[in-house]
Amino acid sequence: MLLDQYIIGVGGVIALLLTVTFVWNIRSSKRRENKCSSENGVPGVTTTAVFAGECRSDVTSSDVIIVGAGVAGAALAHTLGKDGRRVHVIERDLAEPDRIVGELLQPGGYLKLIDLGLVDCVENIDAQRVFGYALFKDGKNTKLSYPLEKFHHDVSGRGFHNGRFIQRMREKAASLPNVQLEQGAVTSLVEENGIIKGVRYKTKAGQELCAYAPLTIVCDGCFSNLRRSLCKPKIDQPSCFVGLVLENCQLPYENHGHVVLGDPSPILFYPISSTEVRCLVDVPGEKVPSVASGELAKYLKTVVAPQIPPQLYDAFFTAIDKGSIKSMPNKSMPAAPLPKPGALLMGDAFNMRHPLTGGGMTVALADIVLLRDLLRPLKDLNDATSLCRYLESFYTLRKPVASTINTLAGALYKVFRASPDQARKEMRQACFDYLSLGGVFSNGPISLLSGLNPKPLSLVLHFFAVAIYGVGRLLLPFPSPKRLWIGARLISGASGIIFPIIKAEGVRKMFFPAIVPAYYRVPPVNS
Repeated sequence: MLLDQYIIGVGGVIALLLTVTFVWNIRSSKRRENKCSSENGVPGVTTTAVFAGECRSDVTSSDVIIVGAGVAGAALAHTLGKDGRRVHVIERDLAEPDRIVGELLQPGGYLKLIDLGLVDCVENIDAQRVFGYALFKDGKNTKLSYPLEKFHHDVSGRGFHNGRFIQRMREKAASLPNVQLEQGAVTSLVEENGIIKGVRYKTKAGQELCAYAPLTIVCDGCFSNLRRSLCKPKIDQPSCFVGLVLENCQLPYENHGHVVLGDPSPILFYPISSTEVRCLVDVPGEKVPSVASGELAKYLKTVVAPQIPPQLYDAFFTAIDKGSIKSMPNKSMPAAPLPKPGALLMGDAFNMRHPLTGGGMTVALADIVLLRDLLRPLKDLNDATSLCRYLESFYTLRKPVASTINTLAGALYKVFRASPDQARKEMRQACFDYLSLGGVFSNGPISLLSGLNPKPLSLVLHFFAVAIYGVGRLLLPFPSPKRLWIGARLISGASGIIFPIIKAEGVRKMFFPAIVPAYYRVPPVNS
């Protein structure tokens, strides 16, 4: 009897000790989790440490993860956050960027900013209004104004420092309580059974974590390390831009972008503040002359300087001597998505075009407006397969606008580049003379370039109108066999420029999106 009571007593003590130990372990685990969340600086977003290369958690506290907080990522974060989505943004470097592109927003892009409620992001950054372009060739010039008569007086292009613009958008996105902005380097996507569940990333402190959400949107820019699993990248690099900032100088045409049809390739000038003008020198090929050896400075002074407007000589030489010369590759990449449940690719990570026409931000902002409208009817994003099928419509619906701007950029760059070929020379001269005619001959192309009327058919018609105009110039007043031959080669060369670009963009989706089944996708029933 006493032995039985003793055994029962000992058993009770052991059970009590086990219970206390179990409760203590749970509380300790919760304290560690809370500490991890607060150390990451992302309250309300559950992250999970990586053990032996595996993420261990089934907790999802965000609706959307956005990789990258550049123009596309920051604008998208604010847009989805404003619609009530819980957004976790992971950006490699939250310091103000210092770039030489993404500084000229076309009027079409400005209209998208208004639509997204982000127009105040170009205020208080000393942004300059841009009303059109001026073209220079062989001592002649012509002014091309944006057709803005039908729009509000505030609508125009904007020139600004890229970093200031991005910081304003980041601040606006982070001001929303349901948007969390975190600095970290995303190393890979978390995939389970063919579905993207989230991302692996390293925090600023070097800790490896995972974050989860039903939808991960990758916007990590032209150097994306995640795009290969979400698209078939075919990247072309025809040239590099060398960037300078000219200070305290007056452009020949105030509040206009300037394009010099130089040899070997175009030279751009446009205002980015009240005292600064950005100069971009296109250098064909994948490398620029060495900065350290002084070859680049010599190239700028001896090859480029003699071709620029005389009003800019002094400021141009001063900028070279100052030594603040930057360069970056000019890349183009048609959109070739590989739809995968749980993920979407956007921005320069998904689609690039030559920056000559300044259309990149307009395409990105137009894509965000489209994606916002597609996601708005959906309350639940958790059915990854149905969502993926539905969002295939995004890739089709974006095509007419994006492909028009992409094709124009690629074709115009090839036309504007100098060439020893006589037919190409004639095409270049025909383009300058055609735009100089004014009226419908300039309004149509400039409407395409500005993003105000990005219609594929209009692009093709104007492009071949330039070619036919060039042939007409050759044959008048008296045709000759040589001129006929050059004219035939001009038409052939024009076809060889534009048709491969259109083919890469996708003929059906660009010109006939309504015959693509994805065009008619409707929101999932259980969303």
